[in-house]
Amino acid sequence: MRIQKLQTNALHLSDWDLLPEQIWCVLGNNASGKSQLAAALCGEPLAGEVQIEDAPISAAWVGFETLQSQYEAQLAQDDTDFLDRQDHGSTGLELLLESGAEESQARREAEKFGIAELLDRGCRLFSSGELRRVQILAEWLRQPDLLILDEPFDALDVQAYAECSALFQKLAAEGQRLLLLVNRVDDIAPWASHLALLQDGRLLAHGPRSDVLKTEAFQRISAAASPSSLELPPPPPLDSPPTRPLVKIENGSVNYEGVAQFAGFDWTLEAGEHTLITGPNGCGKSTLLALLTGDHPQCYTNHLEIFGYRRGSGESIWDIKRHIGYVSPSLHRDYRVSCSVETAVLSGFHDSIGLYQAPSAQEVASARQWLELFQLQSLASRPFRSLSYGQQRLTLIARALAKQPLLVILDEPTQGLDDLNRHLVLACLQQLAALQRTTLLFVSHRQDEHLPLFKKHLDFQANLEKSPRFKIRKLN
Repeated sequence: MRIQKLQTNALHLSDWDLLPEQIWCVLGNNASGKSQLAAALCGEPLAGEVQIEDAPISAAWVGFETLQSQYEAQLAQDDTDFLDRQDHGSTGLELLLESGAEESQARREAEKFGIAELLDRGCRLFSSGELRRVQILAEWLRQPDLLILDEPFDALDVQAYAECSALFQKLAAEGQRLLLLVNRVDDIAPWASHLALLQDGRLLAHGPRSDVLKTEAFQRISAAASPSSLELPPPPPLDSPPTRPLVKIENGSVNYEGVAQFAGFDWTLEAGEHTLITGPNGCGKSTLLALLTGDHPQCYTNHLEIFGYRRGSGESIWDIKRHIGYVSPSLHRDYRVSCSVETAVLSGFHDSIGLYQAPSAQEVASARQWLELFQLQSLASRPFRSLSYGQQRLTLIARALAKQPLLVILDEPTQGLDDLNRHLVLACLQQLAALQRTTLLFVSHRQDEHLPLFKKHLDFQANLEKSPRFKIRKLN
């Protein structure tokens, strides 16, 4: 395959050969044009000039954009209103069968992919990492000439990361043509034969992986580090702090159709106890956080106290949400309204998706300061959904932090961010913790995000019976 010319609003590529025997990995920062490259190779219509010689007859693309499309399709098919139970969406098996595979093949390959336990579960109960693995397998079962894996390792726990990397290497060795698109240096596959560096829609370097790793361009990219100085926008006035502790759960549990996701959970969170939360995909980390925000219906069947309010005692949801900032993969999926980037940040002051009341002058000023801090000020008037996935995630992080509330819940916040923006966000969190105003709950699969600011570590561990147990230990 030869990209003779690929000229769009985001890409300016020419004379790039990608031969069948080569395994290419493309490293690009947020908004570098990786997604447009994937779309072009899949034959999607793009505004501009596209000349690709010997393009693959069929190409399949798995990325954040395709996951979002699948999620919205599942929402459109939601039959909860016509059932006597919650519609949890298509099962993992049904998603695999949509590829045209026979059930026996789907089950066999699901076992190899390590997702057999997902086959009978509705996909809207999947974690981000579980959904990603199911979609990768579904697209591979279509037997495409080219399989494009866009950020394939994001949202995966440590074990799933290693398993998927080994599996991709095996697929490539068996003749499956792969193209990996990544935004972090650590995600460059060691078994990729060739590497391309993409920035602002242009190739900085490309060729054999070992050669590109020696280039000055790669050294500049890999040197991304936390900013030397950082000053957060001034916080808005804080309401009188609610009753301590911030959170208390006694014998907490979550069950789906008689199957416990977790049970016997006792936990107290005091102000200032910044907590790191870890555990394998699907163990219940995001479910726990949804209980706190009130976005999970079983928050009312548990003994849960938050900010001094007992859930289900007649409290207003807004009495709780006004003290919380929140960002997660599920919020990102659900932020589907048509609004500008600035409006998305402003909505954080009002705990809404979209903005439905006039913001104050102080809120507007603060939102603009956060956009400037994250270098998004030039995009303030752009439609939120026109941004790259990484830029959208930065916007939602600004939305969560803007009011500097008592509790900030960050569920895999750096998912989709390149190294530079990831370091910027982590530096912001360290500054926020130093102000001793906000308590942080932080979910991450990355060892290098275990920051010194964390005072406690809540670790979900799955035992042999697939029922998670919990370890809570002090840090520092």
